[in-house]
Amino acid sequence: MHIEVPPKVATIINKLQDNGYEAYAVGGCVRDSYLGITPNDWDITTNALPAQVKALFRRTVDIGIEHGTVKVMMGDDGFEITTYRIDGEYEDRRHPKNVTFTADLAEDLKRRDFTINAMAYSEKTGLVDLFGGTEDLKAGLIRAVGDPEERFSEDALRILRALRFSARFGYDIEEKTKAAIIRMAPNLSEISAERIRDELEKLICSDNPDRLRWAYIFKVTSVIFPEWDVMMECMQTTPHHFTNVGDHTILVLEYIVKNYAGLPAKDDRQLRLAALLHDIAKPDKKITGDDNINHFTGHPEMSEEMSENVLRRLKYDNDTINAVKHLVRYHDDTPRLTYPAVRRFMIKAGVPNMENLIRLKYADLYAHTGYKLEEKLDKIRKLEEMYRKIIEDGDCLSVKDLAVNGHDLMDMGIPNGPAIGEALAKLLDKVLDNPSMNEKDRLLQSLNG
Repeated sequence: MHIEVPPKVATIINKLQDNGYEAYAVGGCVRDSYLGITPNDWDITTNALPAQVKALFRRTVDIGIEHGTVKVMMGDDGFEITTYRIDGEYEDRRHPKNVTFTADLAEDLKRRDFTINAMAYSEKTGLVDLFGGTEDLKAGLIRAVGDPEERFSEDALRILRALRFSARFGYDIEEKTKAAIIRMAPNLSEISAERIRDELEKLICSDNPDRLRWAYIFKVTSVIFPEWDVMMECMQTTPHHFTNVGDHTILVLEYIVKNYAGLPAKDDRQLRLAALLHDIAKPDKKITGDDNINHFTGHPEMSEEMSENVLRRLKYDNDTINAVKHLVRYHDDTPRLTYPAVRRFMIKAGVPNMENLIRLKYADLYAHTGYKLEEKLDKIRKLEEMYRKIIEDGDCLSVKDLAVNGHDLMDMGIPNGPAIGEALAKLLDKVLDNPSMNEKDRLLQSLNG
């Protein structure tokens, strides 16, 4: 099998080989190339020691030299070159206490996580596949290299990586690997929130977010996202729903993938997070009426609060948290379908969030039963139509977009301080009702009146 190696990568590999060393592209870049996917990164492995690598290349950066990794710079691009190694004891379920360099490629490959990531390639040698990676790619399987329990004991994050690769490629997980995930899932409690966040996000941003159901079945979410287990166990007996809260959430994520509404997402990552969390409070808000129907009054407000707690626990940045909170809070709200009401709704929900909010609303409705579905969809279509016209017309939606400012108001005698803010808010209220009011003379005259 021939892999098209980028010229700079080929130059590095050839230089190492020409100087008597072994060198290969390794890991995900080989896997993706085999699948016809353009790799984002190219990693190189060699039997040359770090000092020997540094002696061969003019520009290098020591990025992990204690673990055998040197970055070689080729122009503006950097490529990581790692010496074949055997990992020592893993003390924190994540990193080896020490590494031992080896001259044997097989020793290096057998320490890797999954067979599909344990392949190496060079043009001189061809594909090196010692653990059946290509067979597992053909079969659509995620399989640990060697003993899966040993692999997960070394690095518990590999449990989430198995689910994430399964979600990315739509692959099944091999039975022994699956069983080891279930046994070793408690070890995820020792993994940092940032690492868990990154893997969970990649899973829900994949084309197969239904792997969240597997994460529940494999006891993974009970450790990293216990709220999810409660959602999976909360049935919804209503005319609007036909499944539990968790399965409804997965359907919402799947409809976002399918994008039936044909809408661009401003930030797909924020949209997926909001979809994941939009009904998180339903189990807490569930009551059963005299009609034996479940009701979840107030769940958007409580979901907003719970979403913030989850996102802060996972160490998300404030911008992401604020955007997701707004999407969660307003996912179930539809304003009166008048232009003044829609303008005010846009301000409450956050104008930059509106594309994602509309897309979330569509996906949420498609994941409902057919009960009054067309009626509900018509409201969202009308909201979308009005939102787009407001944006197209350039309507004023904030104080800073008013045709007057604080200096104009002080010039007419309003004292600096709270009175200025109150006057500007009053003017914005007028303009939200009637955008044609947004002219300096008309606004100032309205204050005099």
